[in-house]
Amino acid sequence: MRFGVDEAGKGPVLGSMFAAAVRADPTDLPDGVGDSKGIPAQRRADLEEAIRDVAAAVAVAEVPVARIDDPETDMNALTVAAHGRALAGVARDGLAGTVDAGDTDADRFGRRVADRVDADLALDAAHGADESDPLVGAASIVAKEAREAHVKALREEFGAVGSGYPSDPTTREFLADYVDANGDLPPCARSSWSTCEDVLAAAEQATLGEF
Repeated sequence: MRFGVDEAGKGPVLGSMFAAAVRADPTDLPDGVGDSKGIPAQRRADLEEAIRDVAAAVAVAEVPVARIDDPETDMNALTVAAHGRALAGVARDGLAGTVDAGDTDADRFGRRVADRVDADLALDAAHGADESDPLVGAASIVAKEAREAHVKALREEFGAVGSGYPSDPTTREFLADYVDANGDLPPCARSSWSTCEDVLAAAEQATLGEF
C-alpha cells in the first residue's frame, strides 16, 4: 500500500485549485492512469470511478479564490498546503509514497509537504510524477475531476465561462463581458492574476474613450 498526491487547477484565472491524495495498492489501479491532462474527459471520469472503487482512501483539498488572492501567500505555499491537507486525509504511520513536486526544488517541496502531515511517512517528491508513478497519476485524475465538477458549477451559475484558463478566448470574453455589465470582476475570478488586471484596464480605457 502506497500513496500519491497531485493537484489540478494551479494556472486558471477562474475558480479553485484542488489537490488529491490516493492510498492504494498500485497493482489494483486500472490500466491507463497517468497525467490527467492527456486523458479524454469521459475516459478520465471512468478512471476516477474505478480508482475510488479500489483505493483504500481518497482525499481532496480545495483552495478557493479568496485564498489564492490573499497577498500574504503565494501559489507555492498554497500548493504545499493543499498537498499536505489532501495527504493528511489518507496518511498513516509507516506509509510511503510520492507527491508531484510543485516547486523547482523537488526535495524542498517534499519536505514542506511532509512537515504538514502528522504521520511518520516515507515521502518522495518528483517532477512529472503523474507520468511516472501510477498513484500520483491516479491522484492527478481525482484532482482534475474535482476541478472539472467545480468548473461545471461555475457554468451553471455564470454561463459560458470556458475552461477558466487565461489562454481560453471564451474565458477572456466572459471576463470582459462580466466587467462591462457589472463594473467589476466576477467573484469566481482570481483578481490577482494579470489576466484580470488586463481586463479591468481595458474596461477603464473603454470608459475613458467615451468622454
